Amino acid sequence: MNSPAYPIARSQRAGFGLRLRLGAVGWAGPSFIALLLVTLVLYLWGLDRNGWANAYYSAAVEAGTKSWKAFLFGSLDASNFITVDKSPAFLWVMEVSSRMFGVNTWSIQAPQALEGVATVALTYATVRRWFGPGPALLAGAVVALTPVAALMFRYNNPDALLILLVTGGAYATLRAIESGRTGWIVLAAFLIGTGFLAKMLQAFLIVPVVGLVYLVAARPSLPRRLAQLVVAGVTLVVSSGWWVALVELWPSASRPYIGGSQTNSVLELIFGYNGLGRISGNENGSVVGGLATAAASRWGPTGWNRLFNADFGSQGSWLIPAASILLAAGLAYTLGAPRTDIRRAAIVLWGGWMLVTGAVFSFAQGIIHPYYTIALAPPIGALVGAGAWFLWQRRHRLPARLLMAAAVTATTVWAGVLLERSPDWHPELRFTILAGGLLSSALIVLLPLVRRRGLATAAVAGVVVALAAPAAYTLDTVTTAHSGAIPSAGPSAISSTGFGGPGGGGFQIRGTGGPAFGAGRVPTDGGGGGFLNASQVGSQLTALLQANASGYEWVAATIDANSAAGYELASGDAIMAIGGFNGTDPAPTLAQFEKLVSEGKIHYFIGGGRGAGMASGSSATEISNWVTQHFTATTVDGATVYDLTQPAS
Repeated sequence: MNSPAYPIARSQRAGFGLRLRLGAVGWAGPSFIALLLVTLVLYLWGLDRNGWANAYYSAAVEAGTKSWKAFLFGSLDASNFITVDKSPAFLWVMEVSSRMFGVNTWSIQAPQALEGVATVALTYATVRRWFGPGPALLAGAVVALTPVAALMFRYNNPDALLILLVTGGAYATLRAIESGRTGWIVLAAFLIGTGFLAKMLQAFLIVPVVGLVYLVAARPSLPRRLAQLVVAGVTLVVSSGWWVALVELWPSASRPYIGGSQTNSVLELIFGYNGLGRISGNENGSVVGGLATAAASRWGPTGWNRLFNADFGSQGSWLIPAASILLAAGLAYTLGAPRTDIRRAAIVLWGGWMLVTGAVFSFAQGIIHPYYTIALAPPIGALVGAGAWFLWQRRHRLPARLLMAAAVTATTVWAGVLLERSPDWHPELRFTILAGGLLSSALIVLLPLVRRRGLATAAVAGVVVALAAPAAYTLDTVTTAHSGAIPSAGPSAISSTGFGGPGGGGFQIRGTGGPAFGAGRVPTDGGGGGFLNASQVGSQLTALLQANASGYEWVAATIDANSAAGYELASGDAIMAIGGFNGTDPAPTLAQFEKLVSEGKIHYFIGGGRGAGMASGSSATEISNWVTQHFTATTVDGATVYDLTQPAS
């Protein structure tokens, strides 16, 4: 079809749409099914090699299968001492699965994989509706083959559900812009609000983009658009705030302590440690003491290039150069389109999502991990698919082919840079991709000048070469075991920060969280876990914890949540995590702990936890010192254990 000038006349659009549908009947449906099946196999393949993955959240899932109160609040333990440091919606999905199929690695992580397949399907559906099946397949493939997506859709962190819901919100927003119906924009607000219950304020990064794009591009009159956005805003507040209100109004004495807060307040958690503190670096209760200057130094340099450095780049930046070029092309080609043009609205929505999220991640001074960049996978995929459509419609024009070639060249050159950071990992791949990318780019530009046929083959070759490197990293990711609080996709790479990335110390650590954060921390005792990884529990200690467990609310207490999680998963019984995830939460106080011990509610204290709260004067330190002074230590499977029912004489 000849490249039409934009905007396409209605009769031309109708004719093109008819030909597109007729031409797609034979391959679009099977190709879509194949995409989903490949994604499903990729995300489920060898899933059990991850074990408990993030044991912190796996322990919370187990607690939620034993106590509905733990389910509601997101408690780490079934006796409801303390919650995880996130809102609990992402746990609810895994807990329902585990209530149905038992607590195991598959029942916990398979729902995450299904959420990944659903995200790919939603990305496909969004692009397919306005750009056709070919661009939709490309968009879905980009998402599926993003290494950090393959990592987190096979893991039990909050990100999988968050990304699914926000992607659904973007789809509903575009349907609202297209139709002008209030129901669609309300659905978008509901999905994003529910995403807040998965990972709090990160879900709201897309809200300004959604609001502005709908206000500018939707069909209804301006007063109606404003009224619809008010209704959507109310929906957003209700869908994200009902759980917050419930927790705040619930008497604190009869609910678990809110993990991650210093005042037992979910509002503090939202706006501090898990919210604005992540941007400013002023995070009370964080591992860096709540100072922005310390946070910036601990979590690596900020700036526009953060997403491309050696800690973040290999996770999700592979197609950012292409997505940026294609975003600019889409905006240029729709410059003269009507206000309500749906394709321009789609490009602006996805571009805004990518740019706003990327900017926040790039300049945030607080806690940030490279796996957060999974949030960029859907908008990057959609921009690549839709942008390719704009250029393909104009493929007989040299400027469009030059832009195609630029996208392929930029992608393959950047892939070469990323691959060079893992110099011992398949070095031949880098040269093959660079050569293939440059050759494909040259053919895309020059081939139509000498012959009519062959451009489609060159373009497909360019796409294959562009996706080859992230696909290889994705395969490495799904065939590697991952565990701990900060997993990393792909092979080991030289780190740019020495600390802020997955491994720190100059290198990424494959599949694990890297070193303990904070200087000068003492090593754990034998079985103790630590700040980022769960405790390793021997059979003798497991049997000790399980003996007479029904007579206690907590069979043991220990410092920090990851240490507690390992003991909880091994014994199947409630373990008190003193100080929460970081060990910095003032829960319980020494007086509260002494009272619980005197009432016979805690059986053992296990030494060796090393949360950041083990500083002079902290509750965790006071409790640890009190135990060592009043009870006798024994060693079981390398762990130091104190029987709190037997005070020293």
